[in-house]
Amino acid sequence: MILDSKIPDGPLEEKWDRHRFNLKLVNPANKRKHRVIVVGTGLAGASAAASLGELGYDVLSFCFQDSARRAHSIAAQGGINAAKNYRNDGDSVFRLFYDTVKGGDYRSREANVHRLAAVSVNIIDQCVAQGVPFAREYGGLLDNRSFGGAQVSRTFYARGQTGQQLLLGAYGALMRQVHAKKVKLYTRHEMLDLVVIDGKARGIITRDLVTGALERWIADAVCLATGGYGNVFFLSTNAKNCNVTAAYRAYRRGAYFANPCFTQIHPTCIPVSGDHQSKLTLMSESLRNDGRVWVPKNKGDQRSPRDVPESERDYYLERRYPSFGNLVPRDVASRNAKAQCDEGKGVGPGGYGVYLDFSDAIERDSLATIQAKYGNLFDMYEEITGENAYHVPMRIYPAVHYTMGGLWVDYNLMGTIPGLFVLGEANFSDHGANRLGASALMQGLADGYFILPYTIGGYIASQSGLGGQTTQHEAFAEAESAVRERAEKLLSVNGKRTVDSFHRQLGKLMWEYCGMSRTRGGLEHLLKEIPGLRAEFWENVTVQGSPGEFNQCLERAGRVADFLEFAELMATDALSREESCGGHFREEHQTEDGEAKRDDENFCHVSAWAFKGVGVTPELHKEPLTFENVKLTQRSYK
Repeated sequence: MILDSKIPDGPLEEKWDRHRFNLKLVNPANKRKHRVIVVGTGLAGASAAASLGELGYDVLSFCFQDSARRAHSIAAQGGINAAKNYRNDGDSVFRLFYDTVKGGDYRSREANVHRLAAVSVNIIDQCVAQGVPFAREYGGLLDNRSFGGAQVSRTFYARGQTGQQLLLGAYGALMRQVHAKKVKLYTRHEMLDLVVIDGKARGIITRDLVTGALERWIADAVCLATGGYGNVFFLSTNAKNCNVTAAYRAYRRGAYFANPCFTQIHPTCIPVSGDHQSKLTLMSESLRNDGRVWVPKNKGDQRSPRDVPESERDYYLERRYPSFGNLVPRDVASRNAKAQCDEGKGVGPGGYGVYLDFSDAIERDSLATIQAKYGNLFDMYEEITGENAYHVPMRIYPAVHYTMGGLWVDYNLMGTIPGLFVLGEANFSDHGANRLGASALMQGLADGYFILPYTIGGYIASQSGLGGQTTQHEAFAEAESAVRERAEKLLSVNGKRTVDSFHRQLGKLMWEYCGMSRTRGGLEHLLKEIPGLRAEFWENVTVQGSPGEFNQCLERAGRVADFLEFAELMATDALSREESCGGHFREEHQTEDGEAKRDDENFCHVSAWAFKGVGVTPELHKEPLTFENVKLTQRSYK
């Protein structure tokens, strides 16, 4: 298949407007005749379902949480980017576009990124109208703060709870449409397969997580807004239930998966404290606005941070990157923290930590000011560690966070299966090899509020024969049968190892060989280990209960089974990309200063993989990336 990105012609700043005008329209009276399925109720999913319902479509919305407002978007802390230039510090749509392309190490589409930057200004107005309580300056104007990878202040925030407040706004819009009977909301329903009829996405199979019943759902289009796959590493900042299943099931049905090896490591997380942990806790990147990152200059220095004099501290980010200092992008900050710990300068248990120190900021701005900005984050840190970060520096270490890879989509957010649209973190489209902080919320809301409502109409209006099918079609029967057989197989193994033990073992392998740094030898070793672990899973896993009931063990087993297949795809992608870029750091490809070294001649493309069978090497398709508005250069933040 030739990957057609459907990027419109014309000047960069005019592409989206021209494209919207040229898209076919669905008559308002006809919209109610068309059903759309939206899977996921995070920022992308809730905003999409609400917007489509407002337009008049018949919308079915699904989530596996007990409430739509429990989607993982609620966990985002620091803020949302928008090129409003309220600080009058030189920001613009083009600067946000440029920072995003550069931050992604030139591995994203120019057209998609510019559209994201352009619609960002509308997102803030939309959210303010919904009542999102953004922070405000003394005079009442919306406040901004800085984030990594930018030298302007463009991040709008609500203390350290921005994701929660934005999700409540989108949730309110969604529930308004549910009340109006334009959207039907199905909570505690997990998508377990995609149904394809005549080459088009026409429905899904779900499992009612309360009763265990399998159900069939048909529509004219299916939208996946199911988040990322960071939990393949077991320990990550993601909620425990976050998984790859919906996207991976679509991949197995023919949707291409793009850049799966592009994983973001967040630099400011609470370090691992022991094998008892099942997840890690994020400390917002916004803390790097006022906190200074340092380690002792001497290896093995175990003194209390208050006893280490200024002359014996190494503020290594400020030293190495004087222009950006502590606000370098996440991949740069993460690799530098790892390097300091690898040199024996790490702090805390096991030496896996660096300090994030607020003493200078408190002295400069007052304790009350820092409490007003970050109070809930400091409280959360103390609850977990027992340490008061107002008095002693926080200890932080990088951890798996966001995933830039995802299902391949064109400019219309449609995958390689016609009628399958993919939004937010579930697609690959906007962040390249490294996401700038505060851009995930921006992309999710841009996709749901301002892009999909146009492009899905263009698809539906251009199709004929979308009706005439029911859930009795043989494709539904085949998909439901496959889901049922898989569940029965999991329950029939009767092995001796728990699901979590396999997941933890897989996660350790992935972190060791496909985490912050990768090598050819390590990835080749990983690709030998995964099939054996997967085989043992299907021979020795224990899954209690039955399929026709509330069964969380079965839920987890299905998700881990998908991770055991998907991990092989990730490692294959990482091995094939013989370069370093953004969050994908191959140790064989680095500059003399230890920075990521791209190979633009051979790898300036999107790697889109087609499923060929479990244990079979997937087929690689390449979408060339062209840069007409920004110059391909070695990324530097010095």
